[in-house]
Amino acid sequence: MNRKFWKDKRVLITGHEGFLGSWMVKTLNGSGAIITGVDIVKNRRGSILSFCEREKIKGVKGDIADFKSMKKIIDKHKPQIIFHLAAEAIVARANKSPLRTFKSNIQGTWNILEIARSNKSIQAIVMASSDKAYGSHKILPYTEEAALKGKHPYDVSKSCADLIGCTYAYTYGVPVATTRCGNIYGPGDYNFSRIVPDAIRCVLKGEKLLIRSDGKFTRDYVYVEDIVNGYILLAEKLKKLNLSGEAFNFSDEHPISVLELVGKIYKQANKIPSYQIQSRAKYEIKHQYLSSRKARKVLGWKPKYSLTMGLKNALDWYSSIF
Repeated sequence: MNRKFWKDKRVLITGHEGFLGSWMVKTLNGSGAIITGVDIVKNRRGSILSFCEREKIKGVKGDIADFKSMKKIIDKHKPQIIFHLAAEAIVARANKSPLRTFKSNIQGTWNILEIARSNKSIQAIVMASSDKAYGSHKILPYTEEAALKGKHPYDVSKSCADLIGCTYAYTYGVPVATTRCGNIYGPGDYNFSRIVPDAIRCVLKGEKLLIRSDGKFTRDYVYVEDIVNGYILLAEKLKKLNLSGEAFNFSDEHPISVLELVGKIYKQANKIPSYQIQSRAKYEIKHQYLSSRKARKVLGWKPKYSLTMGLKNALDWYSSIF
């Protein structure tokens, strides 16, 4: 992190109470940045943010899908950097509630970008997307040049939001770049529908893990602090390197199957694996993983945490709450 860059910089983080957003707050809190956080839930239960950390920022309750509300917040706080992280992030919920997902992930994105279009104080917007924006491809790993062709609600919402970001960058000159990440894991993730926190929960509570798929689905897993560092690097270099309209993949480039991942978690905890294969996963892509060559070359980014290191940190943290 370039602390000189962040000194007295006005920063807005949407979804700051969420898993990734709270880590962004924790990381930037010591940088000298002036942080405003916007979340639909204020003081989210289970957030890793402590009382002291919340005291250092301005937390505002707001809905990114409400244009007037967001415009009022942005006009008041005049951010120079925006990390747009707020979204419906759980695939199963997205499938059950497509309209809510489209409203949050698509309308929420165009609201932020449309407000930024007439706001000259904004120097950079880093917009969180997902590897799901690519949809299913036969050629792997995905590079940033791969077509965006999501088919199901969550995937489509991210494909659309990415294209809207391109529109605002190339048509209106809004300084926005997009991140597409592998599966993010680490301390503070309370979404137990995700395989890493759910497997760790089952290990620690002595319960049998239920694996929705056949266990052979392939993904890459990236530690949350590595992702935060990637976002920060992109924000620092967006204007300097003229990266508006660009997308960047962040991956550890070591894809593994669900069963391999589960095996590593049980081994890390020194426990005998206990799981049940359900083979009932719907609307999920079988094999999906990313190349982060562009991020490494252009941004100088690389992950600091191996999967073994990251899982150890996660296990240690979850041990303190179960």
